[in-house]
This record gives sequence, structure tokens and C-alpha cells, in this order.
Amino acid sequence: MTKNRFHPTLQLILFAILIPTGIFLTFRSTPRALAQELTPTAPAGAIYITVITDEPQINVRMGPNSTIYPIVGTLLTGSTVPALGRSQGGDWIQIEYPGAPNNAGWVYSPLVQVSGGTLGIVPPPPTPIPPATSTIDPTLAAQFNIQPTSTRLPTFTPPPALVVPVYMDSQAGEPQSPISLAVVMIALAVLGSIGFLLSLFLRR
Repeated sequence: MTKNRFHPTLQLILFAILIPTGIFLTFRSTPRALAQELTPTAPAGAIYITVITDEPQINVRMGPNSTIYPIVGTLLTGSTVPALGRSQGGDWIQIEYPGAPNNAGWVYSPLVQVSGGTLGIVPPPPTPIPPATSTIDPTLAAQFNIQPTSTRLPTFTPPPALVVPVYMDSQAGEPQSPISLAVVMIALAVLGSIGFLLSLFLRR
């Protein structure tokens, strides 16, 4: 029994042909597969929206009002998601949004494009309960409500400047002479003597 063996040269030729061909086909098919994975697709016959705004993203709210309902998430520009309905005036679109209440959210209609059909009107969800606010007792608040009085309060008038009198000794700068005091004493003694002599003479 004979065995068929390939010639080594023939094997090298086959490998040289098959390996580059396989590499070429692999790289050629990879971008197509990646493109299919990155391109958002919607189920056939379903209605969906596409974000077409110039902003990087848009907000997804819990209900069709930007004042009453809070934000539950965002959608990037170019995103495509299934649409569920629209508001009464058509200003808001309800979409599927996992993670939001009932897995549904609302987006502003001018920022998206609806494709695949016409949406029906969906009633809005109940408005969220506002947080409780603390109330103030009016009787207690009235105690701190001070009304200004019409009477003018007294103003402070500064007192006049205090003047302290300074007494100067008139004889402080004049030296006292002992001669003048002696003359005064002698004169008084002479006058006293004369008066005494006069009184004796008059008695006689």
C-alpha cells in the first residue's frame, strides 16, 4: 500500500496562497461587523425617535414638563430609541428609557425626529409630591414683627467744654520786705498810744 505525500514545494505554494487570502478576508469583514454593531437599529415596524439637536445631549424627564417633572437621564445626540406616545399638544414625546419610573421617559419634541409612524396621545404621569415645607406659627412671628415708632428718639448733645479756673498768687512773684511790715506795726502802735492818751485826757 502506497501513501500519497505532498511534495514540500507544493505545500509551501499552497500556504503562500491561502494565508494572505485568509488575512485579507478577515480584515475586510471586520469593519462591516463593527459598523453594524455601532449603528442603532429599531425593530421593523416600530416607531422611534432620533436626537437631532446641536447640543451634545438632551435631558430625559419623568413627565412632559421641564418645571414640574425632574430629570431621570440623558440621551446623546444621534441616539435612536423606541417611542411610546406623545403629549396632548405634541410638545413632548414619551420614549422607552430603562431605569426611569415604569421604564419610560419624556423628551422635548423639537429636539428629536419621529420616524416609523404616528404616535398616539399618552396621559402624563402624576406629578411628584413636593417636599414638605415647615410652617411658621403666625402668633410667634407677630412677636418679632416690630413696627417703627413715629416719635423721634432723643439725640445726644455734647456738654460744653469744662473750664477749670486757675488761681494765681499775686504776691508769689514779689519778695516780701520785713521793713514794710515793721513800719505798719509801729504805726499801729503809735496810733493806739495816741488814742489811749486822748481817752485819758478826756476823762479828766
